[in-house]
Parts: sequence; C-alpha cells; structure tokens
Amino acid sequence: MTYSIPWEKLRFSEDGLIPAIVQDAISKEVLTLAYMNRMSLEKTVETGETWFWSRSRQELWHKGATSGNTQRVKAIRYDCDGDALLVEVLPNGPACHKGVYTCFAETLESTSASETAGRSESERFAILNELEALIAAREAERPEGSYTTYLFDKGIDKILKKVGEEAAEVIIAAKNRSPEELRYETADLLFHLLVLLREQKLPLDAVLTELANRR
Repeated sequence: MTYSIPWEKLRFSEDGLIPAIVQDAISKEVLTLAYMNRMSLEKTVETGETWFWSRSRQELWHKGATSGNTQRVKAIRYDCDGDALLVEVLPNGPACHKGVYTCFAETLESTSASETAGRSESERFAILNELEALIAAREAERPEGSYTTYLFDKGIDKILKKVGEEAAEVIIAAKNRSPEELRYETADLLFHLLVLLREQKLPLDAVLTELANRR
C-alpha cells in the first residue's frame, strides 16, 4: 500500500489527534471509532494495517497485536473539513474488545408504530444489506453452533458445494411449478451466494454495479 499523506489538508486537534472511523470494506458496516496521531497514521500507511493512539494509555497500539484480530487497510479517506478519517479495512476477526464484529452492536429501540409498520419502497432490499452484515459478523466472531460459522470453518469447497446444491434445488422447484418451494429454495441460494461473496472478499455492491453496467 502506497499513500502520500496530505498533511497540509488534515486538521489534527490541539492534542494532536484525528478521529478515524473504521469501516468493513465489503459489508460497509462501521466497526469502530478510534483516534490517530501523525505517528499512528504513518505506521498504518507503512504497514498496511491499522495503528491508533490510545488516549487512556497514552501510547501507540497496533490493532490485533495481542488478539490477532488485525485489520488490513484497503483505503483511507478524509472528509471535506479534513478533520476526520474513514479507514476501509478487511477485518481478520472481531473489531470490538468484547469479541463481537462491531463496536456499534447496540441499537436504540424505536417506539414509533409508524416506523415499524413496514418497509418503504426504498427499503425493499434492506434485508440483503442486513444479511451481508450478519454474515460478515459470523465470519469475524465464529460463534459456536452457527451454521454460517460451520460453512466458513469448512472452507471454500463446502461453500461451493452448498451453492451448487441450492441452485439444483431452485431448478427442481421451478420444474415442480411450486411457488412456495421456489421461494424457499431461492432464499437458500441467495444466502449461500452471500456467504461465497464474503469468503471471496467480493462486495455485493460490486455485483450490483456489474448489473447496472449491463443495463
């Protein structure tokens, strides 16, 4: 990874820090918010993995140095004011010290009935985004008893076998002229395709872009 850091465009705080939002480059989930100083940014660029400045310990820290949950940097962006960074990464395990995929795992619950009544047209495919993020979390956390964990642990051959099996089931359902069966089997196929995309580190966005380009 080779970057030329535009120091003159970046605005560090009085204590020499700049917030760094860390995002999964594939699922687009925000993983954590940390802080960098000039040295940690230089180390991140130099090594291709994230380094931050610990405000509590007052020292540099290499993400994953002790846990093994490193983050390989794919891109670094800065905002229009130059006072915040967006670091796109490929995580090797959970980002949170609690052992979960993202530090932003908690959600404010909505009490508005109008907000929970149903999906709008713009949210029609929101479930695919949610499922892509969930699969990314399963790959990072590997919880015991999870079928998705099982697939990742078994590896590419098992995942490809399941994709082939589910594709065959879709064909059989269509030949049977069974809408219920076809709906169920298509859902299975889409799930296993998303697992395959995650294993291959190919974002769903890339597939959607390919479709748009063909239109």
